[in-house]
Amino acid sequence: MGQKICGVTGHREIPAEYMEQAEQDLRREIEKAIADGYTYFISGFADGADQLFARIVLEKAKENPALRLEAAIPYRNRYKRLMEDERTKAMLEACAKVAVISEEWASNVYMKRNRYMVSQADRVIAVYDGREKGGTVSTIRMVHAQKKEMREIPMGPYLPKSMINLGYFRNASGR
Repeated sequence: MGQKICGVTGHREIPAEYMEQAEQDLRREIEKAIADGYTYFISGFADGADQLFARIVLEKAKENPALRLEAAIPYRNRYKRLMEDERTKAMLEACAKVAVISEEWASNVYMKRNRYMVSQADRVIAVYDGREKGGTVSTIRMVHAQKKEMREIPMGPYLPKSMINLGYFRNASGR
């Protein structure tokens, strides 16, 4: 069996009042993945959950040199923009691999990037606020369709009280 790969999906905007909890929960899930034998991690490097995940993995890699991070960048100009920011440039330079999925921007580049990450991953950690539209829920559905392991971090103001599994809802009676 080869290396175990863990990816992330999540929202770009995490409200300030949820940021500390999101970071604690992501840190806990990354630590669990490491304890479960995961050594390779993939982030799409979007703002929010992706970059928070990348930062924590790179912190852990300083303590554990066996850990590797891959950046899956949707298109070339996004990579160039990330390299203009000193913080994201340092994170990208610390990655074991940077995969640029498309040379040109197109309306489907983010979906292609997400498909790439899910196809590589054995486990995906999802920071999800309950919205039924957008890239995060589409990626979650991809994970379910490919029968990959999902670790859930429900987070945010849109989350229904009756939510029990990401992307799927039951009413309060449990049906």
